[in-house]
Amino acid sequence: MAQKDYYALLGVSKSASADELKKAYRKLAMKYHPDKNPGDKKAEETFREIANAYEVLSDDQKRAAYDRYGHAAFEQGGGGGGGGFHPGAGGFDFNFQSGNFSNVFEEMFGDMMGGRQRQQGPSQANVRGSDLRYNMEINLETAFGGAQETIKITTHATCDVCHGKGGEKSKTCHTCHGHGVVRAQQGFFTVERTCHTCHGVGQIIENPCKSCHGTGRKRREKKLSVSIPAGVEDGTRIRLAGEGEAGIRGGPSGDLYVFLTVKPHSLFQRDGAHIHCQVPISMMTATLGGTVEVPTVDGTRARVTIEEGTQTGHQLRLKGKGMSILRRTGRGDMYVHVMVETPINLSKKQREILNEFQKSTDAKGGKETSPQAAGFFAKVKELWKDIKD
Repeated sequence: MAQKDYYALLGVSKSASADELKKAYRKLAMKYHPDKNPGDKKAEETFREIANAYEVLSDDQKRAAYDRYGHAAFEQGGGGGGGGFHPGAGGFDFNFQSGNFSNVFEEMFGDMMGGRQRQQGPSQANVRGSDLRYNMEINLETAFGGAQETIKITTHATCDVCHGKGGEKSKTCHTCHGHGVVRAQQGFFTVERTCHTCHGVGQIIENPCKSCHGTGRKRREKKLSVSIPAGVEDGTRIRLAGEGEAGIRGGPSGDLYVFLTVKPHSLFQRDGAHIHCQVPISMMTATLGGTVEVPTVDGTRARVTIEEGTQTGHQLRLKGKGMSILRRTGRGDMYVHVMVETPINLSKKQREILNEFQKSTDAKGGKETSPQAAGFFAKVKELWKDIKD
């Protein structure tokens, strides 16, 4: 069967630049990748063909041979056998099942899959420490005013005996040859794992420190001061640079991230920069009007005027009495939600007074003292009348 032209497979001209080849291959590889076309043999075959084409055309020497001899440059004796036009005969050894394709695919898509961050030689000796997370719970008052809090964490800190060096006389790791990683072929892909001998450092200490056993760090508890700014919200993350785990053998330390959780308050409900508070008032205060004192989040009290005839659900706004706003001087507002409380445990005299009040109200139909109730039941009567009719 005649083999397809490599340029035609990638959809580019013979004068295509390296960038054009790369762009065309990336697009086609993503389209025909087996993971995107499970069980599709035709897509799998196309994927192999475009991979073969790009492997050849992306290499200047192989491309030159292909441009001159075509597919014969990669056939043994021109007979169509695989595996072998060797350098000694003026050609190139190419085998799709070798590690060549995995290198090509990794080059093309390594950045999309997290990259592999090759590390070479002596630079491996300084491995950065891990970042740490600390969960801190604070109350609403602390979130409002800010605070300086002290926390304790147990982590890897720089060894005070060898000062993070791990010991004396280092040599290249014999397992990874100083790379810090070992590679294993899995089908089309090359998988890299941290070297188990040197733990990713690339170097082995011949005379390790007895205190830290060559790692350059030891576990210990340390105290840290955390500055909580005024106005922080639930879920705020505070970064303490360099307060994470110490690096291996003198490497830079990681960071510590403090995640804040604001506890629910017994009186206040927060809504961004605003505060909401439900305030119960007596029936008499709601009826006749008056004033009540309400607490505020800053610890003071505010006097609120209740107008005559105030109903449950009425909302009063106290400007500038809400939460602090992060990195700003202003404050949000406080909203007082009035709840009229129905009297209970009445004395005999109180009942008599209310009964007299009820009688006088009923005599007038209740329209003057309870307009909403009177209006509602008037509509109900009309509805019933319409149904009967």
